[in-house]
Amino acid sequence: MKIEQFKYENEGLIRVFENEKWMVGIKNWKPANDITHINCLERHNKTDELFVLLAGKCVLLFANEVEGELVIDTVDMEPMKVYNIPSTLWHNTVTMKETKLILVEDSATDMKNSDVVMLSEPQIAKVKELVSK
Repeated sequence: MKIEQFKYENEGLIRVFENEKWMVGIKNWKPANDITHINCLERHNKTDELFVLLAGKCVLLFANEVEGELVIDTVDMEPMKVYNIPSTLWHNTVTMKETKLILVEDSATDMKNSDVVMLSEPQIAKVKELVSK
């Protein structure tokens, strides 16, 4: 037996380790997470999701539903802090080219137990305003 090592340098997300209970992914910048292309939020209905910023800059978008409307807010991530996204919380990440995140979640998390909502033009404008602060 020996210690396994994992690394990922390309764009986007890859699951680098997975077992029957949980998975660890490395998430790097990709065009869809750039502020110029951000257009949706997602939620995982059965599981939490953890993020850790290793390098670069990342803004966590999140939204709560209040009276049928999404109330969007942000958190500027700090390196080496663990951020928990509770199940059912709408969220996304806004990243820059040098960004590198670690992602930990239940290995059963997938699009069968998750939802995606497309943002309207006014919501996208609000996101851009919040991220630029």
